[in-house]
Amino acid sequence: MHIQTTPRTPRTLNIGILAHVDAGKTSLTERLLFDHGAVDRLCSVDAGDTRTDDNGIERRRGITIRSAVASFTVGGTQVNLIDTPGHSDFVAEVERALEALDGAVLLLSAVEGVQARTRVLMRTLRRLRLPTLVFVNKIDRSGARTEGLLADVRRLLTPHVAPLTRVTGAGTAHARVVRRPPDERTAEALAEVDPDILAALVDGPEPAAGDLRAALAARTADGSFHPLYHGSALGGQGVPELVEGLLGMVPAAAPATPGPTAPRGTVFAVRPGPGGERTAYLRLYDGEVRPRRRLTFLRRESDGRTTEVTGRVTRLDVVGGAGTLTAGNIAALTVPGGLRVGDRLGDLTDRAPQFAPPTLETVVRARYAEQAAPLRSALLALADQDPLLHARPTASGTTALLLYGEVQMEVLAATLAEDFGIDAEFAPGRVRFLERPAGTGEAAEEMPWLDRTRYWATIGLRVEPGPRDSGGVFAYETELGALPRAFHQAVEETVHATLLTGLTGAAVTDYRVTLIRSGFSSPVSTAADFRGLTPIVLRRALRRAGTLLYEPYQAFEVEVPPDALAPVTARLASLGADLTGTTGGDPAWLITGELPARRVREAELRLPGLTRGEAVWSSRPSEDRPLKPTH
Repeated sequence: MHIQTTPRTPRTLNIGILAHVDAGKTSLTERLLFDHGAVDRLCSVDAGDTRTDDNGIERRRGITIRSAVASFTVGGTQVNLIDTPGHSDFVAEVERALEALDGAVLLLSAVEGVQARTRVLMRTLRRLRLPTLVFVNKIDRSGARTEGLLADVRRLLTPHVAPLTRVTGAGTAHARVVRRPPDERTAEALAEVDPDILAALVDGPEPAAGDLRAALAARTADGSFHPLYHGSALGGQGVPELVEGLLGMVPAAAPATPGPTAPRGTVFAVRPGPGGERTAYLRLYDGEVRPRRRLTFLRRESDGRTTEVTGRVTRLDVVGGAGTLTAGNIAALTVPGGLRVGDRLGDLTDRAPQFAPPTLETVVRARYAEQAAPLRSALLALADQDPLLHARPTASGTTALLLYGEVQMEVLAATLAEDFGIDAEFAPGRVRFLERPAGTGEAAEEMPWLDRTRYWATIGLRVEPGPRDSGGVFAYETELGALPRAFHQAVEETVHATLLTGLTGAAVTDYRVTLIRSGFSSPVSTAADFRGLTPIVLRRALRRAGTLLYEPYQAFEVEVPPDALAPVTARLASLGADLTGTTGGDPAWLITGELPARRVREAELRLPGLTRGEAVWSSRPSEDRPLKPTH
C-alpha cells in the first residue's frame, strides 16, 4: 500500500498501545521512538531504563502502571504514543486513555497467543468503534505461531480481520516479515462489513486492488475491520509496515467546530510532581490553549455533584514541542489547585469515559503510630489525583480504600513507601456492598427550648431514592437565604459525609436529601451546631425511608473444552451466576454471564480442576444488584 508520508498540512495522530501484560507494549513504544529518531538509544524493560515506564515501581516490576505519552514524527505527521497499563487491576487507566485516542494498536504475542485480557480489550475497542490495528509480536521467539494464531484471532477476537504481512522463519532468530498485498481472501473478509465489496464479489466485476485498499482504509477508519501485522518489537522486524498502516488507515480527528471556538478537552492522566504539584495530560478536541490562559474545568464529584475548577495555566508543555496547544493535540499542563483525571473543558458529558467503579475494599493502617496522620494525608492526596481511588476515614481511625485488585494494592503500598516514606499495612480486600434508599422518610429537630438536643439549630430533612447512578444529591425547599451560607454548607457537607455509612454499614448511594425545615438563633448558633445535629436528623429520616443492600456483579466469559461444558455451567449456577450465552462447541465452548463479585475468586479456583487446566477466564465489573436472601 502506498502511503503519502508528507501531507500538505501537518497532522497529529494519538495512538494507544494496548495488550495483555508482558505482550511487549513498552518494548514496541521504545522501538518506535528509536527508529524515528525521537531517542538516540534503544532502551528495554529488562534493563529498567525505558522512557515511558519512568516510575521506580514500574521499572522494578517490569509493568506499566500509569498511562504515559511520548511522540515521534514521520514526514508531516506527529504520532503521539499513549503507552497504557496491561494488568487488569489498572483497567480504569486504560479506559481513561481510550477517549483521548484517534486509533489503537492491539498487541498479541506470537508465543502466548490470544490471552484473556486481550479479548476484554478488543471488546472495548470494538464497542467504541476505535480504529484498531493488530500487531502480532515476538515472531522471532521459540514457539511463535502465525497461521494457527490467525485462526485463534478470528475465533476469539473478531472474524473481521485480514493479515497484510506474512512471516518466514517464524520461531527462529531468522524470522522475517514479508508484505502481503490485499487479495481475494482479504476481499472475502471485507465483504462481511463492506456492502460495495460484497456486491462486487457477488455480481462482478471482482474488486480491483485499488478498491480493496480504499475499502480496507474506510472500514479500518470506522472501527469495523482490523488489519493484522507481524513483527518483533525487540528486533525491529515488521515495525515499518505497522507504521505505514497507522499513517494510511487511521484518520486524525478534525476539530468538531470550524473557526474560532472555546477550548474543549479532557484530562486523561495525572502525574504527581515535587512539592505536591500535579501535571495533568489534556487532550484538546476544539479551540486552543496558550500559556497563562485562564481556564474553567468541570468536575463530577463522587456524590454526583458538578463543581468548577478555575485557574490560570502556569505551565504548558505541548507534546511535540509547539508553544500552543491546538485541537487534536496533547499537552502536559499545570493549573493552581490541581486537576484530576476526568476534569473537562466544555460539556461534562461529552466523550465522558464509562467504566464501572472499583469493588474491592480494604482498610489501610500505618505500621508505626507516628505515621498515622501522614498516611491519611497521603492517601487522601492520592485519591484526589485519581477519582476512582476512593478514600474515606473509618470510625477506628484507619482509612478505607476502594481498589480494583490485589496488584493495585501492592503498587499502592510501594508508592506510599517510596514517595511518602510511609510503611503501611493493608487488610485483606473484601467486596464492597452499597445501600440505596427503599422509600421516603422525613425527620426534624427544633432548637433546644423545644426538645432535648443541645444544638442551637432547627433542621428538617427528607430522604428519598434518586435516579440510578446519580450518586448523592442535596436540595432544599426552605426559602433561599433563610440560613446563612456557612450553615447551609455545613448541612450539605455533613449529609454527604454521614451517608458514607448507611444502616448496614455500607455506603449509601443514589439518594436525594432535601432540607425541608431550618432555623437558627443569632448570634448563638454556629456552623458546629448544624454539623452536630444533621447526622441525628438524617439517621432518623433514613431509618424511616429504609434501605436496600446491593452487591456488585462481574460480567464474565470463560472458554472450556467440550466435555467440561456441563460441569462448569453447573458449578457457575451453584455460585449464583446468571448465564447469558453459550456458543461454539469445537474446539471449545464460550460461556458468558454475570456472577456476584464475591464469588469470582471461588470460580477461578474451581475451573482448573473442572477443565484439566484448559479454561480461559476473564471478568470485569459490570453492575450491582439487590442482595439475594440466603436460605
